[in-house]
Amino acid sequence: MKILACPVCKGDLVLTVEKEEKGEIITGSLYCAKCPHTYPITDTIPDLMPPARP
Repeated sequence: MKILACPVCKGDLVLTVEKEEKGEIITGSLYCAKCPHTYPITDTIPDLMPPARP
């Protein structure tokens, strides 16, 4: 977690774990309080793609 940062503002991310198996996060999310964006974790893979601009 120390090396991960929000791709939009480079702020710290807060991890929320929904499902974990054998020390590996299966589902959850990463939240940036600085710019408030949430990035999902699905099937152990975090999706850190910045939100699309309108």
